[in-house]
Amino acid sequence: MLVHLIVVGLNYRTAPVEIRERFALAEGDTERALEMLKGTTSILEGVIVATCNRTEIYAVVDRLHLCGFYIRHFMEQWFGIPRQQFNHYLYMYEDDKAVEHLFRVTCGLDSMILGETQILGQVRNAFLQAQAQKATGTIFNRLFKQAITLAKRAHAETSIGENAVSVSYAAVELGRRIFGRFDDKTVMIFGAGKMSELTARHLHANGASRVMVAGRTLSRAAELAGKFSGTALTMDEAIRRLHEADILISSTGADRYVLEQPMLKAAMAQRKKKPLFLIDIAVPRDIDPACGDIPNVFLYDIDDLEGIVEDNLASRREAAVIIESMIAEEQDAYREWFATLGVSPLIRALQDKAATIHEATLESMLRKLPELDDRQRKVIRKLTKSMVNQLIHDPILRIKELAAEKKSEEAMKLFMQLFAVEDDVAKLKAEAEAARHLPQQSVQPQSSSGSVLELDKLLSRLAGSLQ
Repeated sequence: MLVHLIVVGLNYRTAPVEIRERFALAEGDTERALEMLKGTTSILEGVIVATCNRTEIYAVVDRLHLCGFYIRHFMEQWFGIPRQQFNHYLYMYEDDKAVEHLFRVTCGLDSMILGETQILGQVRNAFLQAQAQKATGTIFNRLFKQAITLAKRAHAETSIGENAVSVSYAAVELGRRIFGRFDDKTVMIFGAGKMSELTARHLHANGASRVMVAGRTLSRAAELAGKFSGTALTMDEAIRRLHEADILISSTGADRYVLEQPMLKAAMAQRKKKPLFLIDIAVPRDIDPACGDIPNVFLYDIDDLEGIVEDNLASRREAAVIIESMIAEEQDAYREWFATLGVSPLIRALQDKAATIHEATLESMLRKLPELDDRQRKVIRKLTKSMVNQLIHDPILRIKELAAEKKSEEAMKLFMQLFAVEDDVAKLKAEAEAARHLPQQSVQPQSSSGSVLELDKLLSRLAGSLQ
């Protein structure tokens, strides 16, 4: 049976957050969603990858021209959204393009933050969930494992995941250069803006143990401080207690400096040469640039952080070029493997015929040489089997190569005629088709997974016989 690969989905590029959130898949819902996907017409294997930035349905299908309709129908039924409301947000990739897309997604090349590693774990978990529910078979078991291995290699062999590529992460990276660690550090926040909160959240997640928040109103400061089990302060209190802070993040929206050099000198006198890390994210700036001239004060503004981010992004883009070439190589390897699935019955028929001839000829010869001992018989058996395997080795390689070409069906037909294995191939295909309908073999209600699993076994047998 001719099968195809397809991915249908939407992501941060094609759909706004108010649309993406309607296609969110809670962790507890994944099992039931996969069961429903498995029962969808024409779906032979399936994996659902759902994150905050994308929802994608990967499928092995037996009818390429109708499968897009069936997958959209599944999305409509599961998420309870009429397809007219989401059709124009969807993208669909088939066969080679679907494989390339999965490889790029898993390596982090399709992420909002280039090279991020979280998506690798998300794809891996989605695959393992589908595999545990027997929603995958030979094709996706091979493809997703290959994608995961590729992504791990890409991150290990390039710098794609190194260095900060967001302002908040750049602040953490700079702070680590100064302090080395944050687990005994105090963070003070001037203002309660989103960027200040995000930077504080990253610092807190990296070990900063104490957070103090000063806002224009104490209630707003208390709201933000509560997110970190911190302390809310008025601005005057914060200035008086500035010496307690190791890291200051400022983003108040004020139209003049809220921290001037004399204030900071007074605070630093109490710190006894302990370093103070200042992150001024405000525009216009909150902190007098002259504060950076004070010994042991490290002052960075938004331009400094964005410069670091741009340098790091440039490094990641260079790494992405290398990974693109790695993806191309993996695509070729997968394409070659996939092509062999269609010729497996033919290869097995040739192997079986060669093995039958070998056994019959060997037994006849051994009957005529009764004086041979067991060791001599084993040597002869091994030698003659090696001769047979070498004789069929090149024809098998050639038919595997021809399977990837446009006129593969004609080549296989001629191959069967040359080796007189037409009936054997037909029998093997019939057995595989019959096995597909056995309940114990049915991974999918309407799938050919049984036959695909059989083909996988044949390939394993082929590999073993050629060793």
